[in-house]
Amino acid sequence: MKVLDLQCAQHHVFEGWFGSEDDYQSQLARGLLNCPMCGDASVTKKLSAPRLNLSTTRGDRDTAASTSQTSSANTNHGTDTAAPMPAATDDTANAVSALPSLQEVANLEPAQLQAALLKMVRHVMANTEDVGGSFPEEARKMHYGETEARNIRGHATPEETEELIDEGIAVMPLPLPDVLKEPLQ
Repeated sequence: MKVLDLQCAQHHVFEGWFGSEDDYQSQLARGLLNCPMCGDASVTKKLSAPRLNLSTTRGDRDTAASTSQTSSANTNHGTDTAAPMPAATDDTANAVSALPSLQEVANLEPAQLQAALLKMVRHVMANTEDVGGSFPEEARKMHYGETEARNIRGHATPEETEELIDEGIAVMPLPLPDVLKEPLQ
């Protein structure tokens, strides 16, 4: 199994897993590789160091594993602290207060920002109902009390979105590339 660091033309970095170099080249030639952030098919390999397991004794492996776990835990803790995501709640005020500040977002590395965006998109996709092209109608029905309020997502033109906002209906455009509209792993 080959794990490659890939990058699109917009400099989004992501990981790809392939059975071999030939498998990577074949998928690239057939246009099967797309950036998970923007859907760009212009994908290139980045330089990456191979992982070499050089420890020969059980003690060396245990030491290496505990060092690796500590490093990983510290890294994850730093990422979680730098980019907290709002918890799922009906209380909008609590959700807004859980958002990172503009300064915290500005201090994120591109990879951290990309990970936070994907986490947010996954959260939206998992916690909303897709109503497709009937989004403006469904949003109006909920706003005017004709149907029960629920979390929805769908398609609306910029003009429809502006009309909804003018009516006082809280909507937020969230442009997603087609690749993110498919099941996320």
